[in-house]
Amino acid sequence: MGDAAEFIALDNPSAAEKWVNEVFNKTDLLGSTPEIGRIFPELPHTNYREIIFGHYRIIYSVSHEIRVLTVRNCRQLLTEHDVVS
Repeated sequence: MGDAAEFIALDNPSAAEKWVNEVFNKTDLLGSTPEIGRIFPELPHTNYREIIFGHYRIIYSVSHEIRVLTVRNCRQLLTEHDVVS
């Protein structure tokens, strides 16, 4: 998420701050509704899900806790290595 915010901030720091706040608002929803996102298509037989937010994918895992794994541009092709830490 930091890279995206830094890139946005190059042109418009206030827009970058707003974007980061909106990402956090989206992820806050996961605490009460973890199934809100769709199954992560690249790894459909896992507990990974994603929320589409503008041109970005918020990828997270659902188990005994909810863990945001990455925020990536929708145009990026992702592999398991990009998501699994």
